[in-house]
Amino acid sequence: MARSEKKDDKTPIYESVHEIEKYMKKRVGLGESFDLGVRKLTILRKDVHFYYINGLTDTSFIIAIIEGLVGINDSEKLSANLFKIIENRLRHQSIEHIKTMDELVDQVLSGLIVVVGEGEGEGLVIDVRSYPGRTPQEPDTEKVVRGSRDGYVENIIVNTALTRRRIRDERLRFEIMRVGERSKTDVAIGFIKDVANKDLVDLIRKEIKAIEIDGITMADKTVEEFILKQGYNPFPLVRYTERADVAAAHLLEGHVIVFVDTSPSVIITPTTYFHHLQHAEEYRQSPAVGTFVRWIRFLGLLASIVLLPLWFLFVLEPSLLPERIAFIGPNEETNVPVIAQLFLADVGIEFLRIAAIHTPTPLSTAMGLIAAVSIGQIAIDVGLFVPEVILYVSLSAIGTYTTPSYELSIANKILRLGLLVAVAIFHTPGLVVGLTLIILLLAGIKSLNTPYLWPFIPFSPVALSQILIRRSMPGSKIRPSIVQTKNRYKQPVK
Repeated sequence: MARSEKKDDKTPIYESVHEIEKYMKKRVGLGESFDLGVRKLTILRKDVHFYYINGLTDTSFIIAIIEGLVGINDSEKLSANLFKIIENRLRHQSIEHIKTMDELVDQVLSGLIVVVGEGEGEGLVIDVRSYPGRTPQEPDTEKVVRGSRDGYVENIIVNTALTRRRIRDERLRFEIMRVGERSKTDVAIGFIKDVANKDLVDLIRKEIKAIEIDGITMADKTVEEFILKQGYNPFPLVRYTERADVAAAHLLEGHVIVFVDTSPSVIITPTTYFHHLQHAEEYRQSPAVGTFVRWIRFLGLLASIVLLPLWFLFVLEPSLLPERIAFIGPNEETNVPVIAQLFLADVGIEFLRIAAIHTPTPLSTAMGLIAAVSIGQIAIDVGLFVPEVILYVSLSAIGTYTTPSYELSIANKILRLGLLVAVAIFHTPGLVVGLTLIILLLAGIKSLNTPYLWPFIPFSPVALSQILIRRSMPGSKIRPSIVQTKNRYKQPVK
């Protein structure tokens, strides 16, 4: 269906139920698609039809609705106002009136049922959706030692409910819209009305409504690419989370959350580089322990980017090493250049990561043992790698895995490989210039008009101290200034 045809289709609902049935057969495939159904009833001598999709609706609700409608014939007299009688007999909490055939089709395909009657010219939408999906459980990528075990699932209704359970504020808003001319995917933006920046909310709402595509089957990632127009920039400009407590915490700070149906993760906007280095575990421990864990994570981040290029620089220029640590560097001769060994080992670990994703869980442990023991040791024995290469590549890989954001860890790996090439060609100037260019690149990135390196660039000492040191909750009275909230104070001002 062409976009222009779809947008111009504002046909009113026909007064004849038989015309509606013809329309559904022609446009939606009634009678061709086995899962699209129609139930025909006669109520007070008038034809009443309702349409539904098998698999997306709760059968028990439909049976109860049919019983209620059929019972009208036994207890009501003939009336010209049939729809009012039907609406009063519908035993359901969510009923909406619609006027166009386009709305009728969209609602049916979304899993709701639509009731139409002879001579009415309108439809009653009843929300009886029962999407297939799993129950809330702890996300695999954001586990904590202590804390809640419920995470987002693929159902947008469940996800908004998990969020509202944590923020029972009458100013919490969830605005829903449909994206995709064929997929018609539900997308909602969540924000706290008196906290979130109105300009930010308007910008995100405008960008989502401007999306023109046939479908967003890849869910939140497709929405992100339309909103931010990231191109080939490897750094994540939004943060994904599958934890409802993390999303709720960001809502209270003034962020805007984007929910996309069929996705178990939500988009947090806007975010900086340092948002991707925070983890819920830091806030489930005491401030001292949380700060310690955070510093360890920062060390892991530095190791994942700088450790390999720095060691390779010492291999190329041993004179840079002080005498006490002059043992650093390969002590064995090999026919394979060290830079080639580093690339082979680093890319080999990436092979293992990808293979682990696609390997059935019972086999993944065995595969890891084979890779770590057999392949690594044999590669050293045959002279393909020197032991130090395996050591430092492994340390860098561990540093990569300490990064909470999967997307940021991959971007950091790309930086590491780029720095290795720069050091191989230019030695010390390559490392210095490479690190400088990385900082300049990050400083020039903006996520929804938010500086990516804030509070480091532009410098904000108070905000930077909160990133370096996990403060106790009673001491965190002011919301981060980067989101420019309407109400900066988390606690009442006395």
